[in-house]
Amino acid sequence: MNQEMIERAKMELLQSVLDTDRGSSALIEKRAIIEEAMVELEKFDAGLPLKLEHLDGTWLLQYTTAPDVISLLQASQLPFLQVGQVYQQFKCRGSTLGGTVKNIVRWSIPGLLQENEGATLIVTAQFSVASSRSIVLQFQEARVGEVEISADLQAFLAPAFLPRTFLNLQILQFLRSLDVRVPLAGRQIQSTERAPIGLRYYLTFLDNNMLLGRALGSGGVFIFSRTQSY
Repeated sequence: MNQEMIERAKMELLQSVLDTDRGSSALIEKRAIIEEAMVELEKFDAGLPLKLEHLDGTWLLQYTTAPDVISLLQASQLPFLQVGQVYQQFKCRGSTLGGTVKNIVRWSIPGLLQENEGATLIVTAQFSVASSRSIVLQFQEARVGEVEISADLQAFLAPAFLPRTFLNLQILQFLRSLDVRVPLAGRQIQSTERAPIGLRYYLTFLDNNMLLGRALGSGGVFIFSRTQSY
């Protein structure tokens, strides 16, 4: 396998997703170009088994066609919502059977929370290896936490030139420690008798610094690069 060809294909794919707002502003023609670049890279991993030691870690979203993520990114064009970085974090070191994955979205409400990353939405799932190139996700919990309120809101609740009352301090503490958790039953998708039941996710290319995925049905495609952030 020619590593130079792989690196060139990766670079061309990353260049193709530039100026697409992670896919939310990509038109049909642009999506076709990106799809072609994905296929060119995926062919280097075709037929090779998945290596979980490469999957473990945190991945930064570069592009997607997933309808739910696209809707979220497009909503950030409205004045009352900002969407920051989107991550996928896998924990499977030392395992050959599966692990956990967290879909992480940093977001904010202008004027109320810190800009872009005032709060965090985390959707947690367990995953198991279903085939040489696919995993199955079982969603467990959605959580909103890590709230960082804006300086303007802090000043409104407890202005520096007035005494900070017990009630004001309680409100500030409540907002800062806000942690809402919602159990997820998950939409169950019937698969073969050999495979577990859940959302199937095909990892079509994976190396030390790039991950390509395709979710079953209309789940869309994903392009991630490895990051140390979050």
